[in-house]
Amino acid sequence: MDELRAVARFASDCAEELLPVFETVAPNDLRPREAIIAARTFAGGAARSNLQRTAAVASHRAAKSVSEETARLAALACGDAAAAAYLHPIAKASQVGHILRAAALAARVAELRAGGTDHEGVRRQLDRAHAPVPEILRRYPAAPSGGSRVAQIIQQLDSAIRERSEIPPRRGHDTGTPPGSARSVG
Repeated sequence: MDELRAVARFASDCAEELLPVFETVAPNDLRPREAIIAARTFAGGAARSNLQRTAAVASHRAAKSVSEETARLAALACGDAAAAAYLHPIAKASQVGHILRAAALAARVAELRAGGTDHEGVRRQLDRAHAPVPEILRRYPAAPSGGSRVAQIIQQLDSAIRERSEIPPRRGHDTGTPPGSARSVG
């Protein structure tokens, strides 16, 4: 559970900065904010519950309710943060998206807002990938290839995080498991 909480924390750190992007377009729609709250609730130590699932689905529905691309991507990222609590321990490449999609969506929003490729958005997400996220990611096959820009960013993040040596945990977010200890997601 500690590892799932770390993944949910990483995803919510990436997605939370996008709330203003969505709320500027749909100020009365609280679904993405509620998804971040659900993700943070679980990441903070609460039991994994239906709250994360329903908040994720609701935020994804909120994405369908807006036409502006950056707002749509922001709501998707918030939903993905809540859904990160349900990362599956079976080592399938598709699970990499559950770890990295919120980060890729945040990087894509940064690109769109910058008017083109914005490597700073990717770097900002990479800087958030603290232990144990890289170790968890390395247990899965590489991200599958895809033609969309978000899929390309997921591959870029996946590759860069896997290549890094151990990244120390952020202060105050250590899982309590010594480096090199056996860990399992689930």
